[in-house]
Amino acid sequence: MEMRRNLPLLMGICFLSQMGGFMILPLFPLYIDKLGLSGWEMGLIFGMFYLGKVAGGVPASALYHRVGAKMSLALMLLMLALCTAGFAMATASLLLVGLRLMQGIASTGLTVIVRSIISDGGNKDNRGLYNGYISSSEGGGMILGPVISGWLALHVPLSVPFWLVTCCCLVALVTVTAIQNEATPISSGSTPSPGLKNSVAAILTPAEQTFQQKETTQDHASDNTPSRPSSGTGSIPVPLTGYIMVHVLEMSAYAVFLTYFALYATQIMQWDAFSASLAFTIAGISTLAAAPFVGLLSDRLGDRLLLCMLGMFLIGVEVVVFLSTSAHLWVYIGMFIGGIGGACYMDSFFAHIGDHTPEANRSSVIGKIVSSAEIGSIASPLIAALLMETSSLYAVFVFNLILIAAAIAVQAIMRSRYRVKP
Repeated sequence: MEMRRNLPLLMGICFLSQMGGFMILPLFPLYIDKLGLSGWEMGLIFGMFYLGKVAGGVPASALYHRVGAKMSLALMLLMLALCTAGFAMATASLLLVGLRLMQGIASTGLTVIVRSIISDGGNKDNRGLYNGYISSSEGGGMILGPVISGWLALHVPLSVPFWLVTCCCLVALVTVTAIQNEATPISSGSTPSPGLKNSVAAILTPAEQTFQQKETTQDHASDNTPSRPSSGTGSIPVPLTGYIMVHVLEMSAYAVFLTYFALYATQIMQWDAFSASLAFTIAGISTLAAAPFVGLLSDRLGDRLLLCMLGMFLIGVEVVVFLSTSAHLWVYIGMFIGGIGGACYMDSFFAHIGDHTPEANRSSVIGKIVSSAEIGSIASPLIAALLMETSSLYAVFVFNLILIAAAIAVQAIMRSRYRVKP
C-alpha cells in the first residue's frame, strides 16, 4: 500500500472513529440509565465491550490477511456503524449486550488493521513517524468527541449523538473507498507476483527502490527463519510474551487512570466536574501535538524501546504530580507531560513491533498483543475497586504506579536483548 498517498486517509478514518467512540463514552451510562435498566444489566453491557476487545484482535488479523487492508477496514467500520445505529434504537438489554460485544470486536479490529497497515507499508526509517500521525489523529478525536456529545446532550435527545456517530462511521467507510494501490498482505511462504513488484517499483524513486531491494533481501532471510525477527535483531527470537506483558501493564494502568481519575479529582482534590474534564482535554491536546514529533524522533534515534520506557516514565510523573498536589496549574502541567508520555509509548511500541517481526507475522502479532492487553483493561479496574473499598483512592493510584514501574522494568529487560550492536 502506498503510504504517502493513503496516510492522510488513514488519519481521517482514525480521527472519525475515535471521535465517535469518545462521543459515546460519556453518554452511554446516561443513556442506559434512561432506559431503566438495572445496575447488573449496566455492568454486563459495559463488560461486553471489553470482552469484545479481547476477542477481536486475532480474527481481525486473519481477516486482514485474507481479504486485504481495504476490505477489512470497510467491514470493521460497517460493523461500528451498525452497532451505534442499533444503540439509538435498542431498548432490550440482551440486544444492547450483543451490540456492545460487536462494538468491542470492531474497535480492536480497527486498531489491529490500521497498525498492521502502518507496519507493513512503512519501514524502520519511518514507522515511528507514521504511527505518530495515527496517534495524533486519534488524539484529535479524543478531544473533540466529548465536547460535541456534551453540547448535544444539553440540547437534543440522548439518541441523537448515537446517530451522529453512525454518520461519522459511514463517512469513514466512504473514505476507505478512496484508498489506492492496495496490495494483499503477504502470507507465510508466498512471494509477490512480478506484476506487483513492477507496479510498486513504478511509484518509487531510485533511492527508494534500492532501499526496497535491501528490505526484500532481509524479508527472504526472515522467511527462512520465521521464528526470528527481521533486520537488526541478530538471532534473538521474537519475545511475544514480553510484548504482551508490556502492553497488558500499560493498558491496565491506562484503564485505572480513565476509571478513577475523575473520582479522585472530585473526592480527594475537591475539583468540580469541569476541571476534571479539562485535565483529560489537556492530556489529549499534548498527545495530539507531540505524536508526530515523537514518532520522527523514534525513527531518528532508532532505540524505540528507550522511548517506550521514557513514555511510561512521563506517565508516572503525571500520576505522581496529582498525588502530590491539588493545585490546578501543576496538575494540568502533569497531564500535559503524561500526554507526551502516551505519545512516546504508543508511537514507538507499534513501530518496534513492525521493525522486529517478519512481514508475514506482523498483523498476527499485533492482533494477539492488542487482544491480550484488553484483559488488563478488564482486570485492573476490578483490582482498583477492591483497593478503594479496603483502603482508599490514594492506594488505587499507588497500584497504578506499580503497574507503570513493572512495564518499565519489562521493557528494560527486552531492550537489553534487542540493543543493536554498532
